[in-house]
Amino acid sequence: MRRRLVVVPAAAASLIMLAGIAWFGGLRVNLTRSYPLGLWRIEPLGRPPAAGDLVFVCPPESPAFRMARQRGYLGRGLCRGWLSPLIKTVVATEGQSVEIGEHVSIDGRLLPHSDVRRSDAEGRALSPWRGGRVPRGHLYLHSDFAGSFDSRYFGPVPADGLLGLAHPLLTFAP
Repeated sequence: MRRRLVVVPAAAASLIMLAGIAWFGGLRVNLTRSYPLGLWRIEPLGRPPAAGDLVFVCPPESPAFRMARQRGYLGRGLCRGWLSPLIKTVVATEGQSVEIGEHVSIDGRLLPHSDVRRSDAEGRALSPWRGGRVPRGHLYLHSDFAGSFDSRYFGPVPADGLLGLAHPLLTFAP
């Protein structure tokens, strides 16, 4: 009995230490379906973000992200508001025009795989972002996964939440 009491706290401390090393070492586990499940690495960008970059970004604190957390779209993590970082593709940067209808268009070009849904998989209402120009210092993010919660619904996010490029290490499709 005494041995068990020592093992449990030691195992918990080891897990916490490994999680800290992984976090500060740039490793993340993706458990969402927006991109393949598994182990990812964050790499420094070293330049301004551009369309086509697959990135990790911390979501800003906002009503849209509080709702996303309550509905289970986002897990807990070490970003502001205890939210997990997002893996998304940058599809528009500051100054670009985004139009939202049944699909998304950027600077007049249809964005593939950009159907805008009016409800989530459980039938709960979704409100699309109104569209417009991406503000200075912001990024418009997208995932090809049809059920992804991305800028179609929360709009552009501040670029200062960018953690870096997302590189898969050990992943698999769900």
